[in-house]
Amino acid sequence: MHGFDVNLSILFTELPLLERPAAAAAAGFDAVELWWPWPEEPVPQPSGLAALRDALQHAGTQLVGLNFYAGRLPGPDRGALSLPGAESERFRANVEVAAAFAESVGCKALNALYGNRVASAAPSEQDELALDNLVFAARAADRAGAVLLIEALNTAESPDYPVVTADRAAEVAAAVNAVTGLGNAKILLDLYHVAMGGADVAAVVDRHAESAGHVQIADVPGRGAPGTGALPLRDLIRRARGAGYGGRIGLEYTPVGPSADAFDWLHGCAP
Repeated sequence: MHGFDVNLSILFTELPLLERPAAAAAAGFDAVELWWPWPEEPVPQPSGLAALRDALQHAGTQLVGLNFYAGRLPGPDRGALSLPGAESERFRANVEVAAAFAESVGCKALNALYGNRVASAAPSEQDELALDNLVFAARAADRAGAVLLIEALNTAESPDYPVVTADRAAEVAAAVNAVTGLGNAKILLDLYHVAMGGADVAAVVDRHAESAGHVQIADVPGRGAPGTGALPLRDLIRRARGAGYGGRIGLEYTPVGPSADAFDWLHGCAP
């Protein structure tokens, strides 16, 4: 499916992790992305990393996006890098591991989830910690030849998460770039989260698509495949292309039934 990639952390999850790349390839995809595959292990055993690398290579699938450690997803954790104490330390420990793995498989985008607000720390303290950790991650991503993605979520599902608009994600990315001078921090423009946040999705696409590091889609409501909800996703994909976005479109939706049957909507859809 030229121009699209499939997220193997939400699609093909009926299969073991190492079988998912081949299943995606059989469905017609040559590119995939992943949340951090070991939510309890920021630093997994080298054998686990090697096995995933082999599975991707044997399937002929390119890993185009990988999340840094962010706790258990989906779930209430919603990121680690702004959480003082052990979670921030786990994030830092994960950064070099994830960046090295990304470099080894040619993955060019690493995604960082900001982290919820917590009662034990002032927002300003969390924001300072977040900037330090994002700068650390941006430099590691740069050494791996990758961009750092900053993802906005939505207040309906993540009420304690402070980055819930594309504008705010762009501000965070700009702050990171101002410190590093690398220019490799970009927003992850997830149209599902934009819509769930109540924004004018077309206007957000017009404003941010050209500079986005990656675009993801799912329909609203329900986070299903395009056509299961109310978002005009075909039109929005065309709009993002027209606004200057030239990267892949990440499919990050929940299938109904077997994942292999969740792509009929793509027939005749321009990449």
